[in-house]
Amino acid sequence: MAHDHPHDNDLDPMTARVRALETVLAEKGLIDPAAVDAIVETYEHKVGPKNGARVVAKAWADPAFADWLRSDATAAIASLGFTGRQGEHMQAVFNSADTHNLVVCTLCSCYPWSVLGLPPVWYKSPPYRSRAVIDPRGVLEEFGLRLPGETAIRVWDSTAELRYLVVPQRPSGTQGWAEEALAGLVTRDSMIGTGLALAPEAAS
Repeated sequence: MAHDHPHDNDLDPMTARVRALETVLAEKGLIDPAAVDAIVETYEHKVGPKNGARVVAKAWADPAFADWLRSDATAAIASLGFTGRQGEHMQAVFNSADTHNLVVCTLCSCYPWSVLGLPPVWYKSPPYRSRAVIDPRGVLEEFGLRLPGETAIRVWDSTAELRYLVVPQRPSGTQGWAEEALAGLVTRDSMIGTGLALAPEAAS
């Protein structure tokens, strides 16, 4: 008999396990699969790094907004329509010529979903969570980011109550760019601190 639905044995073990758990919970009436799909759709496509990129681009283009972001990131981000879960506060940390910021969550994987979407797998992994604190420079080099020896690296540990957004340095050669174009230079990794904003030529 032909079937038009995918078989779980075509999935990787973790996805198959999640699918099985979702099926059991749905059969018991504990979750609504449509609601789960809607949440996943929201965080994968509507809520994500593009939101954070808009925040960063506005900070680059608007000094008054940058000042507000420094002093009250939760309110500044909310003014653009991006809000986190109740009780979740944001702090923006700005990279400079002599300081680079890196975000980690050593306790679990607290992550600012409202501006960065779903966390990458490596962000949740124990090796990243431990080594980012012990050897941040070495971790950054593994991501391909080699900083000058004189650049200080500051590590910020997220919690359920306070989460961080790194504002990378604005690339040179972008004077006069519109916010939409600037946002195209902002990557997810640059807002975690494991990367830099893209150079103008990389966005073309």
